[in-house]
Amino acid sequence: MKPLLPLPDEITLLSQHACHAGVQRFYQHASKEIGLPMRFSVYLPPQALAGATCPAVFYLAGLTCTEETFMIKGGAQAVAAREGIILITPDTSPRNTNIPGDSDSWDFGVAAGFYLDATETPWSQHYRMHSYIVHELRNILLDHLPMDRQQVGIMGHSMGGHGALVLALRHPEYFHSVSAFAPIAAPTQCPWGNKAFSGYLGSDTTSWRAYDATQLMLNQRQAPFPKGILIDQGLDDKFLAEQLHPDQFAAACQQIQQPLNLRYHAGYDHGYYFITSFIEEHLLHHKQQLTA
Repeated sequence: MKPLLPLPDEITLLSQHACHAGVQRFYQHASKEIGLPMRFSVYLPPQALAGATCPAVFYLAGLTCTEETFMIKGGAQAVAAREGIILITPDTSPRNTNIPGDSDSWDFGVAAGFYLDATETPWSQHYRMHSYIVHELRNILLDHLPMDRQQVGIMGHSMGGHGALVLALRHPEYFHSVSAFAPIAAPTQCPWGNKAFSGYLGSDTTSWRAYDATQLMLNQRQAPFPKGILIDQGLDDKFLAEQLHPDQFAAACQQIQQPLNLRYHAGYDHGYYFITSFIEEHLLHHKQQLTA
């Protein structure tokens, strides 16, 4: 059995709360990848508190969100407690970078890190969310939580759905299941993606493809997730037509025979009422794949 927290001295417990017989915790630590303090949250189900090794799922939140948003609004802890799933949510970007203009737009800069490693100055110094999650936070938690590295999944919403699909496709050896709510599925083809990628990655659009889930899927030689990918999309989502393009991702999956369960739901919009309506099915999707 792996030990539970405490984590290393440089990681500070900010708060903890009993929740469905488990514990919800919020942390801050000095990130080497980011070069600044970063916050993340962990939900430990009662099985983990009792010493059992549990499957774990990273959740990547969307634009304007923090490490708290999903844990407060997602309604996931009851299911995670019943099924014995550890939930992990990082923040959505670095904070307090002192970069001029980083708070001028709600869809670029603070709370809009797009889960990539920026290459353009001044963003490249701190905006390294891809490496932070994959190479730093993931390893810290694997070393200190009752997690099995072969039982780690990833999911997300909107910008975080983009991040979940990209991280899973680029690192299937680390993330063994994937799902998304209303993801930005083809960011090179939408205004949000064009704004973020031109700012963080520069004008060479060929470099953008490394962070576009549709392009990454088209580059696969065979289905990277043969057990299937789950995506839920609301039909009353005001961002669907202009920003999200799940149909392009579905076409890419079909081309390489990647099983995809893309479900459209009448009446649902882009918000957390949509997520809470289907979070149980997403967590069961992950548990089934991670523990099979």
